[in-house]
Amino acid sequence: MATKDSAAIGNPPMNPSNDNAATGDNARQPLSPKRFWVLSVGICLGLFLSMIDSSIVATSLYTIGTDLDSLSSINWVALAYTLAYLGCAVAFARASDVVGRRDAFIVAYILFFAFSLACGFAKNLTQLIAFRSLQGLGGSGLYSLTMIILPEACPDHMMQHVGALIGMVIAGSGVFGPVLGGILTQYANWRWIFWINGPIGFVSLAIFIFSWPSKKGTGSTRHSWRKFDFVGTILVMAAAILVVFAFQNAGESSSSIWSSATFIAPIVVGCLCWTFVVGWGAVLQSSSWGQTIAPAFPLQLFSNRYYAAGSLSTLLLGFPFLLIVFSFPTRAQVVSEKSALLSGLMLLPMLGTTAIGSAVGGKLNSTKNYLFETLATGASLMTIGCGLLTLVGGSEDDPKALGFLTFCGLGFGLSTSAATMLVTVEAPLFNSAAAHGILAQMRILGGSLGISASTVLLREELRKHLSNAGRDNAKAVGSSMKTSIMDVTSPEVRLAYTEAFHKGMIIATAIAGASMLVTLMGYRRVRQDMLEQRRMLAHQEKLRRTEAMEMTHGLA
Repeated sequence: MATKDSAAIGNPPMNPSNDNAATGDNARQPLSPKRFWVLSVGICLGLFLSMIDSSIVATSLYTIGTDLDSLSSINWVALAYTLAYLGCAVAFARASDVVGRRDAFIVAYILFFAFSLACGFAKNLTQLIAFRSLQGLGGSGLYSLTMIILPEACPDHMMQHVGALIGMVIAGSGVFGPVLGGILTQYANWRWIFWINGPIGFVSLAIFIFSWPSKKGTGSTRHSWRKFDFVGTILVMAAAILVVFAFQNAGESSSSIWSSATFIAPIVVGCLCWTFVVGWGAVLQSSSWGQTIAPAFPLQLFSNRYYAAGSLSTLLLGFPFLLIVFSFPTRAQVVSEKSALLSGLMLLPMLGTTAIGSAVGGKLNSTKNYLFETLATGASLMTIGCGLLTLVGGSEDDPKALGFLTFCGLGFGLSTSAATMLVTVEAPLFNSAAAHGILAQMRILGGSLGISASTVLLREELRKHLSNAGRDNAKAVGSSMKTSIMDVTSPEVRLAYTEAFHKGMIIATAIAGASMLVTLMGYRRVRQDMLEQRRMLAHQEKLRRTEAMEMTHGLA
């Protein structure tokens, strides 16, 4: 019986010292409802700050570049944070198996807190970019560890609230970021974009520390650093970062995009790294090394078609969501002549429906497993919303656009809550951290590619329309990108932004449609009880540990 159950969850390592891999600190020990909600405040504030810092600079880049007298490379202020954020999600998740969830979260918060303040004191662009990279490192930990800690700490009967909570925070931060950035830049100083993390972060960290259960309540057995997959972690970081870097750098290039060495070299190396990630995972899975190393990217997770469907759907839906969050306010500023503040507020319909979708998704799956239907509906609504947004042209279409955004928000909310809950019932407990970390990294990767796509499309449209208007190609494009809509009165610039948004929505519609097809892998004919599925995973983990102990005693 033990052998059968163990095989059913992917033949995990049988080293008893790895027994607590399920949670890093403990076999899952849910908190009381009251304590859980207090802890959630501290954790979700951290998630909110880490997410909002990926978009808060969107409406402030021109002001920052002007103040630091360096407009040509100002986009690296946003890109440095995104790349660090993207690359380290899985690394932090696995590191928490070694040092424990609490200590890993505190380290991430301190990194984020310290370098947020450092960003505010930066004297030049080089310092700001360096500090943003280190701030992103801490932010990635806050993001991925939230996905792990909340489901582990949540009482079983409240699990439906976790997905809804995470979905609302992600959506709220994405929409509120540009708004807050515009307010602080317009009425205070751009440095407060980073300094504001100080007081909020201090309160949030204090709440987290004081609401964390005692060591006795959480257990203390952890991994050894010898089990940390350094090779896999480095490969995953390189693979994710290089692919996004290639497209983003292409968008900033003034030369031909697809033939540029700055595009070809990183995209080729990045794809090779993804190949090595799979190869390294196969080696660990089939050799004795797998008994002593906990893979950063466990391939056996993807042998579960439900988890695979949820992860790929998360990757694909991250693309249109962040593409809209970044490109829609910019379009509103240029095409509709809205202020930075008002252009951010125009995303509120998407924020509201994302919150509704997250809550509905959690409620639908509170007892029975309707995750397939929830994911499929979410992908369908996102596809419909993006398709409708392709019809948006000039400023006269703004009222329609606000209505179309509600479809995107509702779809993203449903998908986010369902994907988060899916991990809690499909991923083996010994791979829980990696499963949540991969899901987090998938969402960031998809969103980062969406942002990069919008940059590339805008660059191409500006090049085409300004060149057709008889202006010097490279100079015109460079000027327009550097000055953050300097030629807003130019019909060519407005047309370029309109066309870039239109083409972006066409691509987003296709990718959201692909997500609909991917979710079909997760079709489940027989409905299962969510609580029973979680109990089954706990039982399988108990059997795995028992078998590990028996093998150890047998060898002794």
